[in-house]
Amino acid sequence: MARRKSKAKQREELIQSLLGFVAASAFFGTFYFTKSLIISLMVAAIGVAVIISILVIKHKKKVDRLKRSGIHDMDKMDGHQFEHYLSHLFKSQGYSVQVTSASGDYGADLVLKKDNRKIVVQAKRYSKNIGIEAIQQVHSSMKYYQADEAWVISNRFYTKPAMNLAKANQVQLFTRQELIDMILKINPDAIPRPSQILEQVQYEEKKCNKCGHNMIIRKGPRGEFYGCSTFPKCRNVVSI
Repeated sequence: MARRKSKAKQREELIQSLLGFVAASAFFGTFYFTKSLIISLMVAAIGVAVIISILVIKHKKKVDRLKRSGIHDMDKMDGHQFEHYLSHLFKSQGYSVQVTSASGDYGADLVLKKDNRKIVVQAKRYSKNIGIEAIQQVHSSMKYYQADEAWVISNRFYTKPAMNLAKANQVQLFTRQELIDMILKINPDAIPRPSQILEQVQYEEKKCNKCGHNMIIRKGPRGEFYGCSTFPKCRNVVSI
């Protein structure tokens, strides 16, 4: 079975094809009218240089946009810090925000209120795409909180089954891109930056239910998980 190419590799090949097409079109088009090899090569080189300049400018704008949003710092947060940041983000938009208790939250991490609307939110700071569990949890919390809407907000994207389930249950999904758009739509400097949240808000302590020591976030082939800090003495793991 053929190995699927990464998005970066596909993008690289697309750019190479574009540059090749521009160079060939500029060369043969110019040569058709001028019959001059030197002029045709110069025009082809200028065409490629222009395309490269445009791509560099677009890449710079993209990098600057990501930097201003602070999304890379959000990627370093734990769930508790991510919820804390989102509470600031929604308060800046006029919502009243309740951060639910970590134990017994009944499927919602935040409860928002604005204009006679109550919204339950699942906040998912993950290192991989979000599955159907988040949609099931937040949808089931609507009745308990008597909410009008249910949202899932993540620093990542969603699996196809998760998107299908969300559509069927009218759960609104906010992807990584939509979160960035939301942050940049307001003044990012009007709220604590993600880097400040990382410094000011402590990681949520999670105790090992086997030995009582702290659990810490580790990374494995299937993504992030909580592992006992005493590993390898204690090998207890808990999914995030």
